[in-house]
Amino acid sequence: MQIQYLFELLGTCFFAISGALVANNKSAPDWFGVTFIGFITAIGGGSLRDILLGSYPIGWVKDVHFIYAILAGTLLASIFYTTLHKLRKTLFLFDTLGIALFTIVGTEKALGLGAGPVTAAIMGMFSAVMGGVLRDILTNEIPIIFHKEIYATACLTGAALYLLLFYFNIDRNLNFWLSGALIAGIRILAVRYNLSLPKFRKDTADTI
Repeated sequence: MQIQYLFELLGTCFFAISGALVANNKSAPDWFGVTFIGFITAIGGGSLRDILLGSYPIGWVKDVHFIYAILAGTLLASIFYTTLHKLRKTLFLFDTLGIALFTIVGTEKALGLGAGPVTAAIMGMFSAVMGGVLRDILTNEIPIIFHKEIYATACLTGAALYLLLFYFNIDRNLNFWLSGALIAGIRILAVRYNLSLPKFRKDTADTI
């Protein structure tokens, strides 16, 4: 099994767990509701990437293993819900692993479809964050990319490292692990030390 494919399946499963936990925390919906949110969280970013790049059929449509990964993630979230719920930052952990895996997968796929380096990095970021954005919108939360936390920026940084190592012909598997680890590391440090990017404006413009 290629490491890209393994990463994509793992990322799908992690995002499904993240989505299922968020959905259940909102209003204890039924199995369909939780699975639906897990599904949107897991495939939202990758589907948008494929649509923008003109890659059809979309990944989960042509490969049923992605649906199995979503179902597995939802089931794991149900079986271990009590344990996961007690662990602080569990949702943060699965979300972090998900964006790390999806960023690199999305960046490489974009390159394979002929996109330039800048576009590939953006597509990698889209793959990682848009599923979470859709999840937050559907569960009536402010999307995390609008919070002060470093999130999408971590994805772009990891994508940039992947492109740099790719340019220097570093071993593909090693490149995947190093770039993914950088994203996860930045995200963890940003939350741990409350790091954020400068505000767009420090004061609110006067209104007439």
